[in-house]
Amino acid sequence: MMPEWAPDLRAKPNSSLEARFGSAHLREEVSMAKMPSSVADFLAGKRFAVAGVSRQPQQAANAIYRKLCNSGFEVFPVNPNAAEVEGVRCYPDLASISGQLDGVVVATHPRNALEIVGQCRERDVRHIWFHRSFGEGSVSSEAVTECKARGIQCIVGGCPLMYCEPVDVGHRCFRWLLRLGGRIPG
Repeated sequence: MMPEWAPDLRAKPNSSLEARFGSAHLREEVSMAKMPSSVADFLAGKRFAVAGVSRQPQQAANAIYRKLCNSGFEVFPVNPNAAEVEGVRCYPDLASISGQLDGVVVATHPRNALEIVGQCRERDVRHIWFHRSFGEGSVSSEAVTECKARGIQCIVGGCPLMYCEPVDVGHRCFRWLLRLGGRIPG
């Protein structure tokens, strides 16, 4: 039994918002409201490349590639040292991918990030996401500076697994912890 002074935190099933919009729509609106605008802008695209996808499927870049694919995006793996990854053709660089790219996730060693920014500039890619959880991740200060100088919107830190629904418990925790530490947007 709850003490009289304790607030009632149980869900109210017939709240006016729920009645008006439906609970699924309300959850979606709340989720979108918490998404930083830079992330929403990035994920508004349809065609992405993931640089750093490996022949070893347990790598972070591969998880990002699979999540974007499973979220309905058209995604191209990029690795100059692999002809095929995840059962599909792998591209050696961004120039090898036909058509417009809406964004690139950089999940490589930081020493490769500046080169990928240059490839993005040549392809007129306007959005880059530098993967990072703990440590330096794929972030290079030179690459971030180049993005800013070229007007390329960049996200520094985190990854799409923290935002593409459904987000697993581990990535929800990472998102909260990294946001608390100022290592991701929002």
